[in-house]
Amino acid sequence: MPFTPFHFGPGAALHTVAPKHVSFLAFCSANILIDIEPLYYMLTHQYPLHRFFHTYVGATIIMVLTALIFMLSLKLASRLKLPNLFHWQSLKPIPIWLGAAAGSYSHIVLDSVMHSDIAPLSPFSETNALYQLVPLRELHLFCVFSALAALAILGVRGLLKARHAG
Repeated sequence: MPFTPFHFGPGAALHTVAPKHVSFLAFCSANILIDIEPLYYMLTHQYPLHRFFHTYVGATIIMVLTALIFMLSLKLASRLKLPNLFHWQSLKPIPIWLGAAAGSYSHIVLDSVMHSDIAPLSPFSETNALYQLVPLRELHLFCVFSALAALAILGVRGLLKARHAG
């Protein structure tokens, strides 16, 4: 399903482990941009759903596009008085690029395990060696537990911060 929140779990875990180094917003944005492709093909009833942007070549383009959108938005933010939800205007280039890269490439890995119509190495190979490498239930559980781990880490950090402040 396009825009699946399951992809966000591993990104949240990665961000909580390295919050100053990986942008969770860029991670999520890259995932959403990649899934515009299958959404379009679903809405127009064209199969396969996962095509060019569900390859590593396509994901690289999405990574660059995501990072450039963030960089341009940062430049325009003060001029256009854009809202600063989630403090995105304080993001630095390296975390944006790392978040976009992690989001793009992890999306391809996770979808490669899950969907039969992906050829992640195209145009070099039409095979998908990751398909059903892990049962779908375990893949989803990994994503959910990653999100739960991220929430637990954030909770512990919040408690420690409150203790040190008080």
